[in-house]
Amino acid sequence: MKYASAVAVGGLIIVQVSTMWAAESFEETPAGPLTRLETPQGTWRAIAGHAEIHAGHSFTGRQSLKILGGENRRVEVILAKPLSQPGRLEFWSERWTAKPPFTFVVEAAGQAGPWQQIHDARGVKIGGFTTRVEAAIPSGTARLRLVATTQAGVMIDDFQVVEDHPMELVGVSVHQPVIPVLVRRPVNPVIGISIETRGGLQPLDLEKLTLSLRGTTRLADVADVTVYSGTADPAAAFVSGFGEPARPDHDGFISIRGRMLMSAGMNWLWVSVRLRESADIDGHVDASVRDVVVAGRTVAVADGDPPGRQRMGVAVRLRQEDGSDTYRIPGLVRTNAGNLVAAYDVRYRGTTDLPADIDVGTSRSTDGGRTWEPMRIALDMGRNPQFAFDGVGDPCIFVDRKTGRLFVAALWSHGRRAWHGSGPGLEPDETGQLVITTSDDDGKTWAPPRNITREVKDPAWRLILAGPGTGITLTDGTLVFPAQFKDAANVPHATLIWSKDHGATWRIGTGVKSRTTESQLVQLGDGSIMINCRDDRGGSRTVAVTRDLGSTWEFHATDRRALPESVCMASLLRRVGPTAGPLLMFSNPATTAGRHNMTVKISSDEGLTWPERWHSVYDSRNGFGYSCLAEADASHIGVLYEGVAELFFLRLPISELLRNHRSLP
Repeated sequence: MKYASAVAVGGLIIVQVSTMWAAESFEETPAGPLTRLETPQGTWRAIAGHAEIHAGHSFTGRQSLKILGGENRRVEVILAKPLSQPGRLEFWSERWTAKPPFTFVVEAAGQAGPWQQIHDARGVKIGGFTTRVEAAIPSGTARLRLVATTQAGVMIDDFQVVEDHPMELVGVSVHQPVIPVLVRRPVNPVIGISIETRGGLQPLDLEKLTLSLRGTTRLADVADVTVYSGTADPAAAFVSGFGEPARPDHDGFISIRGRMLMSAGMNWLWVSVRLRESADIDGHVDASVRDVVVAGRTVAVADGDPPGRQRMGVAVRLRQEDGSDTYRIPGLVRTNAGNLVAAYDVRYRGTTDLPADIDVGTSRSTDGGRTWEPMRIALDMGRNPQFAFDGVGDPCIFVDRKTGRLFVAALWSHGRRAWHGSGPGLEPDETGQLVITTSDDDGKTWAPPRNITREVKDPAWRLILAGPGTGITLTDGTLVFPAQFKDAANVPHATLIWSKDHGATWRIGTGVKSRTTESQLVQLGDGSIMINCRDDRGGSRTVAVTRDLGSTWEFHATDRRALPESVCMASLLRRVGPTAGPLLMFSNPATTAGRHNMTVKISSDEGLTWPERWHSVYDSRNGFGYSCLAEADASHIGVLYEGVAELFFLRLPISELLRNHRSLP
């Protein structure tokens, strides 16, 4: 139950709180700084600058409350009616950084009198809303206060005050967000179960789940099924399992027994499927929940078989694989030989951008993305810690369609010469360097890097770097890849870089628009080049065209209108097929806040319209949000995209993406 009304007044926060057991998830309150908000059942108060409603990151819904960084930041909750008996406070929380200091306590008080600490929440974990904070509230409590000293803030969501009475079962619901099941990934949540209770005394026991995988393309592809306790966020790390892993019987049914004492409020479990290495990723997994057994009582689940199935895919790169903490920044191409080659950041020591210990890695697939060869390192500029490990990253991979040669362009940061720290000049100790490597054996080996900074960078600019993602070959053989530069005033502009001699020399276009950065390119049917850009203004993409290799730009009719974004890299691909005609395909997190709902959209009129019937969500979870499209084969589009520090690949059937297209059966 969410609170119905909220009115902003003056210098304090006030949000409705019930002494019953309804959770406040901050969905009805406008995002942004809050100082006062009144509701019929209670108030929250905070000094200006101490707290805000944060959009795009939450335990449930799309918003949460953030207590801002600083010393002794306080948020006070005034209950509409003092508790006449003991109760419990519960909420989900996360901290934003491991850097000290971090203190976080919960205090209680009557209508008058001193504050009393009732809980020390210093154990809140970083990221993911994985910490459930629970505190006993004494009888007579009229006010609660959250007090935090942090560097970057602490988040809370689903805040509730719960009556202390024997626990009762309220209901069981099943949730099926769009989450691919990935070969090589051990945990793949396919369906969520929320069990709602009220009352904190005499907790009830969850004893058994009966599940079904009937409708799965091939049950033999399933290695086992595990149930994990978790949160509402399926992208969060799962801490513990319920029962033991099991395999479906020949009819697809699974019974899992265990013991889990439930908490008051929502108790979340996720059914996870692990695939065999030999699984066919063109298949699907269809999971449902038949019933649950709570405290000896079997409860049928009425909505346990939601419509839809989870597609299969493959985890191309996993965290901690080959000695690397993180894999990010996907690029993907289909070579002239019909193979797929992926390029990406190998971030050995963590998730942070350049400058850092980063190389550019590549992976090959010779079967349309179903399986991938071991990683190869395409660019490694050194390991000297004196120069921030000479990291190189943000790769852009492309193919010379006339010669078959592969190219990877990337940014080399010799020392702290990346997005922040790079300055005017041309030398490695002054500014970031744009380097290129090539492969003439379809990505099996890579040539020593060539530095093209002097060819394309104005010495007054602060930085130049590639796309990232992928580039194109024009019909006349010109090589073009997306780029971005920060001008003398340190303002970024998207642009392109081109070569008419198969990469022997390179030239650069002009900036499309200020505050545009990562972009992708296609050549339209009239020969012009369309550029689709990340725009730091947020809200939607910048789209422009050029007919002179970027010397001049003309804004497209859909500029800042057609494609919503939350300031993130995206992908653009033009495909000319045998039946549906020329199509533009676009991939990004289809939201203006956060990075979730990874979606492919299709246009059949060169990007003038993007009909909603051709919008296909392929992963709804929160992630890092970058993606890159390429043709996988004649009937499939491949997408390589970021989870959380990992890279996933899916084969998307074109006929499925183009449902209801007039030229298809």
